[in-house]
Amino acid sequence: MRKQLLVVVAVLACLTLGISSALAKDLTLGLKGEPTSLDPHFHNVTNNNQQALYLFDKLIRQDSRQKLQPGLAVTWKPIADTTWEFKLRKGVTFHDGSPFTAEDVKFTLERIPNVPNSPSSFTFAVSAIKEVEIVDPLTIRVHTENPAPLLPRMFASFTIVSKKNAQGMTTEDFNSGKAAIGTGPYKLVEWVRGDRTVYARNDAYWGEKSPWEKIIIRPITNDGTRVASLKSGDVDLINFVPPADVKHLEKDSGIKLSKSASTRLIYLHLDSNRDVTPTVTGNDGSVIKNPMKDSRVRKAISKAINREAIAARIMEGLAIPASQMVPDGYAGTSTKLKAEPYDPQGAKALLTEAGYPDGFKITIHGPNDRYVNDGDIAQAIAQMLTKVGIRTEVNTMPKAVYFGRASALEFSLMLVGWATDTGEQSNCLASLLHTYDKEKGFGASNRGRYSNPLVDQKLEEALVTVDPAKHNQLIIEATEIGIGDTGIVPIHYQVNVWGSRKGLAYNGRTDGYTLPREIIVK
Repeated sequence: MRKQLLVVVAVLACLTLGISSALAKDLTLGLKGEPTSLDPHFHNVTNNNQQALYLFDKLIRQDSRQKLQPGLAVTWKPIADTTWEFKLRKGVTFHDGSPFTAEDVKFTLERIPNVPNSPSSFTFAVSAIKEVEIVDPLTIRVHTENPAPLLPRMFASFTIVSKKNAQGMTTEDFNSGKAAIGTGPYKLVEWVRGDRTVYARNDAYWGEKSPWEKIIIRPITNDGTRVASLKSGDVDLINFVPPADVKHLEKDSGIKLSKSASTRLIYLHLDSNRDVTPTVTGNDGSVIKNPMKDSRVRKAISKAINREAIAARIMEGLAIPASQMVPDGYAGTSTKLKAEPYDPQGAKALLTEAGYPDGFKITIHGPNDRYVNDGDIAQAIAQMLTKVGIRTEVNTMPKAVYFGRASALEFSLMLVGWATDTGEQSNCLASLLHTYDKEKGFGASNRGRYSNPLVDQKLEEALVTVDPAKHNQLIIEATEIGIGDTGIVPIHYQVNVWGSRKGLAYNGRTDGYTLPREIIVK
């Protein structure tokens, strides 16, 4: 009898363990990177923007395909050529219990262009604003200098902070948690840089209630370690599953993969501005005039790159050769632009025509822990350029070091990535190809300082053109001019892959974000 009782107890214990695992109150995510800051307006970069959505909310949300949805604003409409009215959601509170009102929106809009030392700001999203008018606690009107048809899309790129808790606070106050008080689905528990970020469920959240009481995010930059952590059960879900691991993980019955074509462009930025650029020399090491000021040299670099080979071999099919800044089918994309064909002989001919028949020396810089196979991509591009006579060395480094140096314009040729904040192409033009203008927020991520007055003119005209067809045509024309002039060199669009333990699945997003609200419990 005693033996039978022990068996029953053991069985019950196993059942209880199984139930408690199935109903786990914690969710642990193993993500490739972590934020540079918890200040949601400090640095417009994916890791920051993604985790900002744990703590804060946007006025206007984007769904998994970046289509606009109500957020803290329930409706928005133009009430005049230069005025947009936003009706705000009732009953929303910040994590400290204080009410969300129009004062917080006004404060946020005025704070964004004034965050000190921002390496890539959100000023582009608010630069059209002339005045912010509070009509009542739940109604705000935004007046612009000129018509601003894209204002709702711009407002979908940033989150709203609390005036009460953020006024007078610094970026470091957000990082410490003192000012990191939002209306989002989770509250900050702790951020230990390089180790973990812990969030607790906000039970007063206005939106979907999370099934998890706690979210633990572990930054795991090493691809192999991230996959091993998923397989061992140390984490429940990972992002950026390496292409080399996809096939064997697909055969693992305990793991579910989710794939999504993304708007993440991997591209080269080239210093096309300075007369002498830091890492370019003649073949004998002598200082020479910056060859990338010549559009023929930039075009030669583009022709030298075998995009199909990078997509097939390095990315193992999880990439699409890129023709412009946003994949086909999004607003403002050109049907005329195609991915540059691999043409090494054409590249050599252009170098000769530009006066560099024997090429020159250059260093390509890039991160080695930010994008899928970023270090390998840089190495492959270096080999391809060397074959056409541009003797190329590679210098990759952790993203924490890389982006600060790239923003300080220390490099001549840079491997970078970009995903549209707004779900269309004007955002990319404004950030990457428009002439750098800190005051207006243009060119915030234009690290090559490319400048073309015609691109600027077309874009700026588009941004004040209300007619959708004419607006779109101007964006397409600006894109064709900038890409035709090789202001940047598009390489490919990433196909993002997430892996999760059995019982979970992820609805992959085109912006690459990993958001708990879109994790499906089966």
